[in-house]
Amino acid sequence: MATAQQFSAEFSETDTGQAAGPAPTSSGKIYVSNAKVRIEASRFPGDYFLVDGEKGTAYLVKPSSRIFMEARQSSPLTRLLIGIQSDDPCSEWQRMAIVAGASEQGDHWSCERIGDEKIGNRAAVAYRAQSSGQDLVGWIDADLRFPLKIQAEKIATLVLSNVQEGFQPETLFAIPANYRKFDPRDLIERIKHSDVWVEAPKP
Repeated sequence: MATAQQFSAEFSETDTGQAAGPAPTSSGKIYVSNAKVRIEASRFPGDYFLVDGEKGTAYLVKPSSRIFMEARQSSPLTRLLIGIQSDDPCSEWQRMAIVAGASEQGDHWSCERIGDEKIGNRAAVAYRAQSSGQDLVGWIDADLRFPLKIQAEKIATLVLSNVQEGFQPETLFAIPANYRKFDPRDLIERIKHSDVWVEAPKP
């Protein structure tokens, strides 16, 4: 399983899924400790994502409500900003895409190493990844084993900056014990048993 070193960094996210007009840009910060990643994005003010590459989990945590839920496809960040094995990045991207519901188990992913480059002042290995529903190029930090830049067609371009290597407290990656897991299916069931729910007429 892929692991990364411990570090924090800032990132910018440019939406490349717009058909026309200027692509909106957002920013955020990430914290990484081995296979665990915490993502704080300006698109989700006050909330944050927790990704565990070893367990294959990705959660959206909402402190204002003291709840957490499976991130699913709420953001592509949870399947792109993950620890990578430099010799097989596709296996990690595919695994987290499946967790997000953005890829199927049987989808074929292929990776091609396309060269060595520098992103800022850091050495990176560039890979092109292709699947039935996604084409992307990722520049993986040679030491951190983590993407420094990703260009994902029809999704976003992500760029890390101000990388600060060093210890990251375990509390950053833990969901508080008094938070409860929110499952939308439970809400649907409660609505079904209320006066609001109206059954569709039978043919």
